[in-house]
Amino acid sequence: MSAPSILIVDDDPDFVEITKAILETKQYDVRFAYDPDEGFAKLEEEIPNALILDVMMGRGAGGFVMARKIRKDSRFDAMPILMLTSMTEQTGFDFPGERISSKFLPVDDYIEKGVEPHILLDKIDRQLAKAGKAGD
Repeated sequence: MSAPSILIVDDDPDFVEITKAILETKQYDVRFAYDPDEGFAKLEEEIPNALILDVMMGRGAGGFVMARKIRKDSRFDAMPILMLTSMTEQTGFDFPGERISSKFLPVDDYIEKGVEPHILLDKIDRQLAKAGKAGD
């Protein structure tokens, strides 16, 4: 059985490299893109077992737009989305009540950047297990 594949879409190259290194400690097949357009191109090439998506990219909330677009495409129904962001830290804005909403924020899990590696790996493992794509 091949290792689960994970696509990271984030415009911060340092964050991408660190996250890729953390995920590779569990032998995940990690690919990445630095903006939503490149991310969609990678999704068209091969649908990963999970997606790690930044909220704020470019001049706005490109991750929100990408998550909503993905959830409208049935090809990606089984692919969990883990949204990572530093929006609360940068803006002081936080989501009131339930953060994850099929209309507002259609993702499977949400965590702030600066997450500890073991927490990131635990969240990815849980999402892969729910999707039936857990590694050995």
